[in-house]
Amino acid sequence: MPYDNDYYQPQNSFSFFPPVIKNIIIINVVVFFLSFIAKMIAVERATFLGYETVSLYEYLIRYLALMPIGYGFELWQLISYQFLHANFTHLFFNMFAIWMFGMEIENYFGSRRFLLFYLVSGVGAGLLHLFFSPVLSSQPAPTIGASGAVYGILLAFAVLFPNRYIFLYFFVPIKAKYLIGFYILIEFLSIGEPSAVAHLAHIGGALTGLLTLYIFKIWDIQSIKRTYHRNRNKKEGQFWGRVKPYSKRKEEIYVSHYEEVNSEDSYENDVTQEEIDRILDKISEGGYQSLTEKEKEILFKASRKQ
Repeated sequence: MPYDNDYYQPQNSFSFFPPVIKNIIIINVVVFFLSFIAKMIAVERATFLGYETVSLYEYLIRYLALMPIGYGFELWQLISYQFLHANFTHLFFNMFAIWMFGMEIENYFGSRRFLLFYLVSGVGAGLLHLFFSPVLSSQPAPTIGASGAVYGILLAFAVLFPNRYIFLYFFVPIKAKYLIGFYILIEFLSIGEPSAVAHLAHIGGALTGLLTLYIFKIWDIQSIKRTYHRNRNKKEGQFWGRVKPYSKRKEEIYVSHYEEVNSEDSYENDVTQEEIDRILDKISEGGYQSLTEKEKEILFKASRKQ
């Protein structure tokens, strides 16, 4: 399901630090810094035996981490858990992956669509982990980290740029589709193993990312069709709206406007409506990338015609 570079690329220029990536990293760093401070702040908590002293960090985990269902789960935790990290290494590698792979995706998708993709991938990762981890793990525990959303980004990179080389350990070049596919396979094979890593969340993020890409693809195909039909209907409305059948100079007005519109649409003399419909059907079946350059040109002119 690779996208064609000419198909959807709203950004006018490449940004080394696009705005959503930059703000995601800033928010995560700030939250990590506040979490570090919270670990040093002691508070008293009431228990059935009296009071005990705990760190404020425990309250952050209790209300912002993704808690298992039946152990304090709240709906907002599907978002908030993505911005908490256990330690600096956890934070660094997640942020590095978000920047390294997400940078090109945000430049490709645009900031709004990338933000939606990122958050949805994280939510999907959390949901899969919530519903399936009780079956595969006997010990319920809170989940934190952006790793689920990161795997959504990795999957998107492998789909959008499958033949892009990634230098493993900065020296070994491997195509993105092979390296990322290998990582996801390892996550599948690691399900059920005793580990502090939420493998189900990683798989959930990748699967949600794949589904979201498919929805984006259908959305864009329908957008192309709507744009074409809207502009075509608008053009027909302009044509007939400018004809004045009750004017005293009816014939002159009709001929002059017909010649003007016909000259603007001269490229359509050799293109029938059946040909346009055939191109739209081809997009539905194989995606925009299945079109030839000539078909793309025909569709572009038809959709842009005013």
